[in-house]
Amino acid sequence: MSVPPLIAHIVFRFDVGGLENGVVNLVNCLPQDEFRHVIIALTRATDFKARINRSDVAVHALDKQPGKDPAAYLRLYRLLRRLRPAVVHTRNYGTLDCQLVAFLARAPYRIHGEHGWDIHDPDGTNRKYQQVRRALNPLIHRFITVSRDLERWLLERVGIPAAKVTRICNGVDTGHFRPAGKTPGDLSPQAVVVGSVTRFEPIKDPLNLVRAFVAARRRLAALGGAIDLRLLMVGDGPLRAAALAEIEAAGESASAWLPGGCDDVAGHYANMHYYALGSRREGISNTVLEAMACGLPVIASATGGNLELVDAGATGTLVPPGDTAALTDALVAYASDPALRERQGRAAHERVEREYSLARMVMSYRDVYRVACARVGVSA
Repeated sequence: MSVPPLIAHIVFRFDVGGLENGVVNLVNCLPQDEFRHVIIALTRATDFKARINRSDVAVHALDKQPGKDPAAYLRLYRLLRRLRPAVVHTRNYGTLDCQLVAFLARAPYRIHGEHGWDIHDPDGTNRKYQQVRRALNPLIHRFITVSRDLERWLLERVGIPAAKVTRICNGVDTGHFRPAGKTPGDLSPQAVVVGSVTRFEPIKDPLNLVRAFVAARRRLAALGGAIDLRLLMVGDGPLRAAALAEIEAAGESASAWLPGGCDDVAGHYANMHYYALGSRREGISNTVLEAMACGLPVIASATGGNLELVDAGATGTLVPPGDTAALTDALVAYASDPALRERQGRAAHERVEREYSLARMVMSYRDVYRVACARVGVSA
């Protein structure tokens, strides 16, 4: 029996995140008799690797240091020459230069994925980043984007030929993320929980949601206080301490819960009545998809992939990025209307089942990898 072709997935850091979770889903769900996998972290790999449920998948961390570190790329070259993958698949700008290493290591087929905006280039306007992508374009056989917004940017701003670009939207496991009861047992019947699962980083703008929540609490109190709005923000990052400080300064510590990071967030979605994500920029948000799969209407900033995930007026609402007043209005509207939450939450769940299932995503990548292997003369 022939050995299945090897796919080498290169990420900057193998840790909790939407991109990394997508890699794990691919490795776990693609047919084992068709592909083997190896995951290479340019910097570090954390205990996140325990999410891989295949015993034959190795995870290598190259320990690249900040700045220029030629030794890390030499380690990558030697690893690729030893492993001889049929396909090397890099993701985002942080691993784009690994495409040159893969070319020099004679990897037969090379794929690069664009999964979201770089924190140092949230609008995709950095000319150097664009030039690097154009310079490496001849070495890359296939580009994959996760949203129409990124696809359009890659074609129009970067200048990648349309024939080389494939769009594959993220998918969500609708067996794991599904509707459940929405009222935690320790809250009053008047309590309505707005939730968010996010990284506490500037591009996700978590402080904007905190400020909108405080403003919404005060507005609802002025209307008589019949609705007890609560906030649940799951995640970690450099802005979490600032978020906690703002909540405490506003006197709202008893109405907000920021539990930090979590390996399995499905249980937290069950404690939310609706979802909010006020990012300044997004590729395709896995957490928005998860929330929709759990039957939650979504308030999201009108940017990037949010524009295609959220059907405004049907499955949620879009607000301008960074607009605290608009976000406050939306928080109050959904807190005040349980029928709206029920109707749009049901529509959101149905849309994910129909268009954004994990099975659909996995089959799309399977097709890409099959074509790649066929073109380099390897059976998949």
